[in-house]
Amino acid sequence: MVTHEDFASLLEKSFTKSLPQEGDVIKGKVVAITKDFALIDFGYKQEGQIPISEFRTGPSELSVKIGDEVEAYLDVLESPEGCVFLSKEKAATFKVWDKLQEAFDQDGFVEGVVVSKVKGGLSVDIGVKAFLPASQIDVRPPGNLDRLLGKNFKLKILKLNKKKGNIIVSRRALLEKNREFAKQEILGNLSEGEAVTGSVKNLTDYGAFIDLGGLDGLLHITDMSWSRVGHPSEILSVGQEIQVKILKIDGETGRVSLGLKQLTADPWEKVPEKYPIGSQARGRVVNVTDYGAFVELEEGIEGLVHVSEMSWSRKIKHPSKVVSVGDFVDAVILDLDREAHKISLGMKQISKNPWETAAEKFAVGTKVKGSVRNIADFGLFIGLLPELDGLIHVSDLFWVRNARPLTEIYHKGDEIEAIVLNLDKENERLALGIKQLTEDPWTRIKKNYAIGTRCEGTVLWAASKMIAVGLEEGVEALLDFSKEEEGLEAKVGDKISVVIHSLDERDRKVLVGPYVEEESSKGKSKKKK
Repeated sequence: MVTHEDFASLLEKSFTKSLPQEGDVIKGKVVAITKDFALIDFGYKQEGQIPISEFRTGPSELSVKIGDEVEAYLDVLESPEGCVFLSKEKAATFKVWDKLQEAFDQDGFVEGVVVSKVKGGLSVDIGVKAFLPASQIDVRPPGNLDRLLGKNFKLKILKLNKKKGNIIVSRRALLEKNREFAKQEILGNLSEGEAVTGSVKNLTDYGAFIDLGGLDGLLHITDMSWSRVGHPSEILSVGQEIQVKILKIDGETGRVSLGLKQLTADPWEKVPEKYPIGSQARGRVVNVTDYGAFVELEEGIEGLVHVSEMSWSRKIKHPSKVVSVGDFVDAVILDLDREAHKISLGMKQISKNPWETAAEKFAVGTKVKGSVRNIADFGLFIGLLPELDGLIHVSDLFWVRNARPLTEIYHKGDEIEAIVLNLDKENERLALGIKQLTEDPWTRIKKNYAIGTRCEGTVLWAASKMIAVGLEEGVEALLDFSKEEEGLEAKVGDKISVVIHSLDERDRKVLVGPYVEEESSKGKSKKKK
């Protein structure tokens, strides 16, 4: 049984529930229009007021008349003055938010127009103001944002906060989504091995990206030409339209590998016939490395001349000492691998190995003439033939150990006469000597230059604390005054008096000291040092 109290409670709840609340969007009928307001009957105890400005379309035109039904937002239910304030514009805004929320929830898109440039991006009108970050405008940096003012775009809502009135939108998300759809569609129409047309989109050090009509493919630098390509810009330019061959399609990643050289026949197919092993060929040096030189025999066909195959006898430190890019050289085909696209070439094989006949030309005891090719601490390298050098060891240059550095006595290009001391054909070594052309003078030296003997000589070389003195042809002595005779000065060509200090027969060295005169208290006397 329902009591009087229960009925009263239910009636109160029913009445309270039906009352409009602030923040509701209500419907009502225009019952009056005044100078400042349109009065709306929405079933409440009194009419609500909507500012007439919200209906004004011109100086004297209104978009409303008595009897029209309107939707309005209940802004203030009871003001201090006892008025009810409504807003048509806020109701419209709320409807926009509902549509935006629906688009956000369903992962759809909205349309908007760019109204202004703001910090970090653009302000877009999508019914309400939304923020379009610069990073979300395009798949690539958009550049000057001013050019986008007034443009209409389809946009995806990334973040929506109705309470705070914040919306962040993206154009890039839709572009990428559309691009992905287009990409999959294009991939479905492509097949490996077919030739397609595209335009060069971008160049890098390792290749070029080709636009195939919404899908980018990579043309690697090694697939551009059968010939050597230093940089893609040598044969391609951005915007150029080219035909390429599809080499590989990766269905998982969507990557497409392209080839340009594959559109023409592989020149290596006929290489074994054109360049058989043992034959000679002429080509142009296209690259020089630490280990050799690459020689182009024809377009797309290169071979390597290893540094060890450039000379029979010369020890080449770097190939650039022999060849330069652009040089034309003759070479012999040493080895060939068609599958690996490799040819080994030899330059030294163009001429016979000089060591094969060296035993006939340079028998031990033979006198020879040649020019100094190189000077080392241990001796001289003498060029006897274009591809054959002999070594004169420092011990075979002079009977008496020379006091001067070799670079003070010999220079590159000097003509030298020597005698063959030894020939090692297997190890390609030829030993020469100069001192063996004359008789050993040491017996005469011991007799003529006894210790303590005063001699006259000529300064041949002078250093800070050391002087080389020539006593006679082929006999040089070393004067070391680092511990005595401070301030002794001598110039090349000066005559100087010296005293023999020691004769070292094992090392074949003659050491001398300066000869000086001193005055004594009893008169002039001579003293040797």
